[in-house]
Amino acid sequence: MIRGIKGVKDILPDEVGRWQLVETAARRLAEVYGFREIRVPIFETTELFARSIGASTDIVEKEMYTFQDRDGSSLTLRPEATAGAVRAYIEHNLSASPTSQKLYYFGPMFRHERPQAGRLRQFHQFGVESFGCAEPAADIEVISLLWRFFSMLGLPDLTLEINSLGEAGDRPAYKEVLLEFLKKHEEKLCQNCRRRMATNPLRVLDCKVPECRAATEHAPKLTDHLSAAARGHFDAVLAGLQSLAIPFTLNPRLVRGLDYYTLTTFEITTTHLGAQNAVGAGGRYDGLVETLGGPKTPAVGFAVGLERTVLALPSTAVQTPSKLVYVASFGLQGQPAGQRVLYDLRAIGIQANTDNRVSSLKSHLKQADRLGASLTVIIGDDEAAKDLVVIRDMTTKEQVELPLSSVANSLRTRLNTA
Repeated sequence: MIRGIKGVKDILPDEVGRWQLVETAARRLAEVYGFREIRVPIFETTELFARSIGASTDIVEKEMYTFQDRDGSSLTLRPEATAGAVRAYIEHNLSASPTSQKLYYFGPMFRHERPQAGRLRQFHQFGVESFGCAEPAADIEVISLLWRFFSMLGLPDLTLEINSLGEAGDRPAYKEVLLEFLKKHEEKLCQNCRRRMATNPLRVLDCKVPECRAATEHAPKLTDHLSAAARGHFDAVLAGLQSLAIPFTLNPRLVRGLDYYTLTTFEITTTHLGAQNAVGAGGRYDGLVETLGGPKTPAVGFAVGLERTVLALPSTAVQTPSKLVYVASFGLQGQPAGQRVLYDLRAIGIQANTDNRVSSLKSHLKQADRLGASLTVIIGDDEAAKDLVVIRDMTTKEQVELPLSSVANSLRTRLNTA
């Protein structure tokens, strides 16, 4: 038997309802906020991710699935979608549009990580990217969308953590101060953090190793080294969130794992997922479009881990009343009549099913129960001869007769008023 690859999960039919609930809510809310869907390729040139994410990040150094194409070029399965969206924005000259470019996407991402609950090698994200607005209002808009999304789904014990990474010009001076501090505590840091000191010292603050967190507890804060413009931007974002009654916690350690972030960075966590507690995160990345060859363009966005969101959903999230109609047809005349009823129900958009393997009423009713049908249409030879069907309510067990010719429209009315 050939088994699935470690870290790549099948999403089985019994689980799909929870996924559909999350995806439908995401799509509806993104469009309410004025975002439009974009679909970018699953693989891109490796250079795109190396230049956008950062060559010294863990993602590029350790986690990307990279392979050589037949022409010798290097391709990579996308580890995240922002780089692809930016590439599409530049390549198709979307900056020339007179309307704002606010995009959203769904899809699988790929990273070679140690599989665990909520962290897979193929995982799925919902994300948004807002291009062209440098004002704090754009940050507030995407954060409010993210907060409302999780709140609508009823995810428990949410915390919005927020920080500012300052402008690009704020970083060099801060890195010197931080590096001076880290050198004094280097012997307490893990090997990975010691390596990061030479490549990207800010990432040391994001380390989850308890000893590293303790060693850096009193590290200097980037928010104490912001330019006046960066401080003003951050204060305006916080004031905007307060005006919308969106609660937040300042987290000076929040630096994110991607090099392209500037100014606002944020993350939403829940206490119901263990160590991998972040369900959505993002920030502003004003220099990325220019880095990838496009015009100077401010931008802000976020990505949501769908696996983690589905895991954190309340158990009651998809317990909606079933509107499945089961057709129990049997007999030489009843079976073909039942096929016609199925065809008519499906033609007007009613979810209808049967089991063609069974031929007795008792077996059909068992299958209707197993499938969670709300109503069962019973039609055997006797009913077919009278041009009738019997409608059985699977909850109350009440039964009524209806004319065969009008059963589809009668059930549509009944289901729409249920």
